[in-house]
Amino acid sequence: MAPNRLGQQFGVSAPNRVWVTDITYVATDEGWVYVALVMDLFARKLVGGAIEPLVDSRLTLAAWRMALGRRHPDASLVHHSDRGVQYAATAYRAVLESRGITLSMSRKGNCYDNAPMESANGTIKTERVYAQRYQRRAEAKADLIEYIAYDNTERQHSALGYQSPAEFERQWQSQQQAAEEPPTTKQGDA
Repeated sequence: MAPNRLGQQFGVSAPNRVWVTDITYVATDEGWVYVALVMDLFARKLVGGAIEPLVDSRLTLAAWRMALGRRHPDASLVHHSDRGVQYAATAYRAVLESRGITLSMSRKGNCYDNAPMESANGTIKTERVYAQRYQRRAEAKADLIEYIAYDNTERQHSALGYQSPAEFERQWQSQQQAAEEPPTTKQGDA
């Protein structure tokens, strides 16, 4: 297990500083599908995910690898999860530690330590899953992938001043670029 390094400090100043992750489940007529998601806490953007019929460390590793394929964090990244066996598994921890990623885990029995990820899972279920009846696992997977894309690009998040994660990141990047540009001089000033 890892200590809780996040300490319910959910305000993050830049992308790829803190990623939170969790697993939820969705019923289908074929049986459960398990959904592991990785969120960049800065813009509440879902940067990785995996949807499979089995819940084990392969599920969480697949979500982590997807996030790494989309983003390229440095060793300053903090990875926060609950204390589930999928995140405490030796293979999972070894992958993170091999990249120098700092591990952080919620305190035992405290869902508030991972509140943004818990909230995201609740929103997905409330806004999408509970209104559906999935006959097949593949149907649930396709629908969830569609919803995650919508959540990242269109859904307004109150924590982001009612902007989508994509728009929030675009504005931040524009501000960073503007701050890095050298001041322009008027003709004749020099």
